[in-house]
Amino acid sequence: MAKTTLRTASVLAFERKLDTSDALFSSGRWEARESHQQWPAVEIREKSVRGTLSNRLKAKPDAAIQAPNLQTVDVASLPSNSDSLKVRFTLRVLSGAGTPSACNDADYRQALGETVRSYVSAQGFAVLAQRYAVNLANGRFLWRNRVGAEAIEVRITTKGSQGQVLHWQFDAYDFSLRTFTLSDARQQAITPLARQIEQGLAGESCVLFDVVALVKLGDGQEEFPSQELILDSGDKTGQKNKTLYRIDGAAAMHSQKIGNALRTIDDWYPQEEADAVGPIAVEPYGSVTSMGRAFRQPKQKLDFFSLLDNWVIRGASPAPEQQHYVMATLIRGGVFGEKG
Repeated sequence: MAKTTLRTASVLAFERKLDTSDALFSSGRWEARESHQQWPAVEIREKSVRGTLSNRLKAKPDAAIQAPNLQTVDVASLPSNSDSLKVRFTLRVLSGAGTPSACNDADYRQALGETVRSYVSAQGFAVLAQRYAVNLANGRFLWRNRVGAEAIEVRITTKGSQGQVLHWQFDAYDFSLRTFTLSDARQQAITPLARQIEQGLAGESCVLFDVVALVKLGDGQEEFPSQELILDSGDKTGQKNKTLYRIDGAAAMHSQKIGNALRTIDDWYPQEEADAVGPIAVEPYGSVTSMGRAFRQPKQKLDFFSLLDNWVIRGASPAPEQQHYVMATLIRGGVFGEKG
């Protein structure tokens, strides 16, 4: 089969292989964190505030900028007698990375399978697994709840291949958010966890992690669940200005936000930008919406589609770090077929 005759399948989809749950928020005392299983859920409350107008206006009549800005918002905070936040979620690591869930071209499926097998044989999943493990250990998934915390413990449990319970505990501040290069001691601490993730991706075992982060913030401090995106464009009179995500009344974080943090491992885009920005989430075009930037422009031929086509269709293997990026995108999942 000549690879030059291949075309990307018009139907091509991949299921995500890092499957996270929503994260639930609880609160308690730092000195009582060994009994965190009994900590009560954090409740979301409404608050009405009288603020001032601070956004940029097209026109600036005096009456508009002097008028009060009345808002009703959701807030989540620790009780006045609690100084610590608990964030808990589960992570399931699935095998079959690089195997499409839907593909309508048998020749392309075969070529893709050969490419993935060559990567697994030459590289394996060790590099990717370690980066996912570091993002668990450093508590990146806490997002704004991580900022300014006095202390952060991350506790992870799973069952080993023999049914034994495996447990890890990390000080999140021991692991950087900007680099995956570890000291010998940190490498020794993270390797067993990374090995479990690697086994899950390789299909050697079914892996389900229970992840708990304990964050010492201070009595009554505000915390930050996910904020809901309200798409209703109708009359907004009387609507809340901010709606927080909740599950049965308890503060929570979207699974998508957890997943985005775990796949923030891409520092293989152009080096001068990577040095300044640090790791970004694995995305087909390296998009970071909060910055309004896409760091993997198609004109640079470093976007996912250019790399995948060159690798699978033309047989031109990218550099090893770009191979890691392509596989990480397949682990992310998505619909990548060629448009008709």
